[in-house]
Amino acid sequence: MDMNQYLDIFIDETKEHLQNLNEQILVLEKEPENEATINEIFRAAHSLKGMAGTMGYKRMQRLTHDMENVFSEIRNGKMKASDDLVDVLFRGLDALESYLANIQSTADEGTEDNEDIISVLNEILKGATAKQEETPQQQPVQAAVATVVEGKYKQLELAEHERHVVAEAYNEGESVFGMTVYIQEACILKSARAFLVFKALEEQGTIIKSQPSVQDIEDEKFDFDFSLIFITKLSLEEVKARVLNVSEIKDVVIEAIEQPVEEPAKVEVEVEKPEEKKASVAKKEQKQQASKPVVNRSVRVDIEKLDVLMNLVSELIIAKNGLVSINSTDSSDKTAGNFNEQIEYLERVTTSLHESVMKVRMVPIESVVNRFPRMIRDLSKKLDKPMELVMSGEETELDRTVIDEIGDPLMHLLRNSADHGLEHVEERKKLGKNPKGTIFLNAYQDGNNVVIEVGDDGGGINVDKVRDKAINRGAITEEQAETMTEKDFIDLLFLPSFSTADQISDVSGRGVGLDVVKTKIESLGGDIECRTKRGEGSTFIIRLPLTLAIIQALMVEVGTEKYAIPLGSIQTIEDVPFEEVKTVNGQEVINLRGIILPIIRLEEALDVTPLEEEKTSYTVVIVSKGDRYAGLVVDSLIGQQEIVIKPIGKYMETSKIIGGATILGDGEVALILDANTLV
Repeated sequence: MDMNQYLDIFIDETKEHLQNLNEQILVLEKEPENEATINEIFRAAHSLKGMAGTMGYKRMQRLTHDMENVFSEIRNGKMKASDDLVDVLFRGLDALESYLANIQSTADEGTEDNEDIISVLNEILKGATAKQEETPQQQPVQAAVATVVEGKYKQLELAEHERHVVAEAYNEGESVFGMTVYIQEACILKSARAFLVFKALEEQGTIIKSQPSVQDIEDEKFDFDFSLIFITKLSLEEVKARVLNVSEIKDVVIEAIEQPVEEPAKVEVEVEKPEEKKASVAKKEQKQQASKPVVNRSVRVDIEKLDVLMNLVSELIIAKNGLVSINSTDSSDKTAGNFNEQIEYLERVTTSLHESVMKVRMVPIESVVNRFPRMIRDLSKKLDKPMELVMSGEETELDRTVIDEIGDPLMHLLRNSADHGLEHVEERKKLGKNPKGTIFLNAYQDGNNVVIEVGDDGGGINVDKVRDKAINRGAITEEQAETMTEKDFIDLLFLPSFSTADQISDVSGRGVGLDVVKTKIESLGGDIECRTKRGEGSTFIIRLPLTLAIIQALMVEVGTEKYAIPLGSIQTIEDVPFEEVKTVNGQEVINLRGIILPIIRLEEALDVTPLEEEKTSYTVVIVSKGDRYAGLVVDSLIGQQEIVIKPIGKYMETSKIIGGATILGDGEVALILDANTLV
């Protein structure tokens, strides 16, 4: 059976289960007695193990199975979630995420067995089991694989965790049966018969081991018999009857496993034939060559949103039919009136369709930020600083394309707050602060933008230190420093390779961080600013557009060329007489109701040939970036228009002030200006 068709579903669901486990284990660490959390963890681990096994990812299945055994012990009250145990569980989750990353890129889990984590998990289980071993029934179970002889039960070797499960079954009064099932040699679909046997048994118990493996049985890599160990409350005769009830089953040999033995017997394993080995290797290589990197490109959508979308598409078809009908009409008078009506109708439908598609593309920011509490926990231990992360507004929605890109910048800012922002415990105590530092992440919608704030209650930014570092690096001169404001010094932190860290660590101090954050956010059409107060903390404020695909823009003319300015950046449009333009320090400025604003002549910035016509005033479009404003001088205004952003492509090297292009109604291409870069 080709499982590649289910790969996308497996990746999406595995991500959800891993995130759920991360969140729930964090809760468990704080509330070890929380039964609802313990049950949720066990369910997620069990689902993850089953999915990995179904897809044939044995290493992933094995690790998840061992973790599930630990969760089972916690659920049964035989062990508590200590700090050390939680650390091991998180290591296990990291290993599972590593498997998933390999699967995404190659459709294969890789060759890392993570034996160190598995051995630690088994040691923990041994410790828990040792406390329970008071009766002989709780000793390990016999383990052996007998030679292949038809008509006899072939005993199977059990791993440590499987013995543990069998020991628990004895405690709970269940029976443990070993059996070998023989299928008729005339059977065509032997794997289907084996599946029906498994299904019949699992309705009344648990299969803990099979030989060959479930995957090999599914792939029909077995003769006409297979063995398994089954835990149930049924009697031996009832189990036998269930198996023989499946058609084309020749015989079943069942033995009750009753007397555990301390030491496992030596095993005799059937060796794969050389030609079979070559075939399996060739098949694996072929699979790896055919596999392509899998990218997470799915969005879960409410069915109601899809219903709205479907209705709008049907309206679109009606509008199209109306236009086709008009086109075939002979009467010109009738056509003109109907044509305008149909165009208005079409405009209404396409606008609604756009809004509906945008809603479908919107994803809660929670899908990005819910991994950060775990990161802050790890940083707290690494940096030896008690800290907590307080989040709000996780339900705020952003376009999927923005969501995919915003994770890394937010991670940089949070690590920055943890390392640079928060003081060490002794220093906080001296200052009369709570020994546990607080890092906050707030998200909310503001008009057509989403604002994300990341901050801390630490010591704030030492502006003098930034000033000295900048002068020493040659980023600014001492003369420039004299005229710079505190905000100007803070903006220096966003320069490439600029860091105020005294020591380089794996958390920060390498000069990679804030410049990367700024570049990424501006590439998304957003902006970032920093506010700080010495001794009280710092806050980084990110503003992002709700969507990147279709925007409202003001169309303007500069010379003979048309340009689009995103409406979200525009504050006002002013008609400024020539004489009101002044020059300050070589920069042209205007006085707009008491505020001095610099102006940018777009014909110079864009190298456009100016129009040779006489004017008495400038048309100035006032744009903003955060709390900074500037005026863009244009020749004329065309009007507001809904535009579709098209990327210019990698083959054309463009200035950063060009944010993309759009195709106008007459087929002409207009460039989109990035107001952030211009300011």
